[in-house]
Amino acid sequence: MTLPGSTLYYVVAAILILVGIAGVVLPALPGLPLVFAGMLLAAWAGGFEQVGPTTLVILGVLTLLSLGVDIWAAAMGARRVGASRLALIGAVLGTLSGIFLGPVGLFVGPFVGALAGELLHGRKLDVAGMGQATRVGFGTWMGIALGIALKLMLAMAMLGLFAWAWFH
Repeated sequence: MTLPGSTLYYVVAAILILVGIAGVVLPALPGLPLVFAGMLLAAWAGGFEQVGPTTLVILGVLTLLSLGVDIWAAAMGARRVGASRLALIGAVLGTLSGIFLGPVGLFVGPFVGALAGELLHGRKLDVAGMGQATRVGFGTWMGIALGIALKLMLAMAMLGLFAWAWFH
């Protein structure tokens, strides 16, 4: 049974989905959680007739998976360039603290965290040590770019699954 005034709900759901897709690239917005919220709202507005519990659970699992992608990708990027354990911890802490500082924090936090971790690990402040620490920071950024690509793929998979359930 479709809810009264469901058109408004569908419009809000579409806006949530579009803002969420933008949030996959713009780190200040919780991208895939917004996409999921929009899909859940649309399913609810339609009385869960087109999109049922099974589809929503799968979409929820994909959303939860996306939450770990940022942290994992930043750490893997740092690890690929030979980061120390302290640099990996720094990259994760920098990513987490960057969340509270908006887009700039999410961009700079992992780099600074990985750099600080490498320096704490004992990299000397000479050109070679700073070069390794900088490489680790750059690797972290590359991991973030990989994370964005993975989250875009998850977003497209979620949209495809939702559309399939809606029109099937």
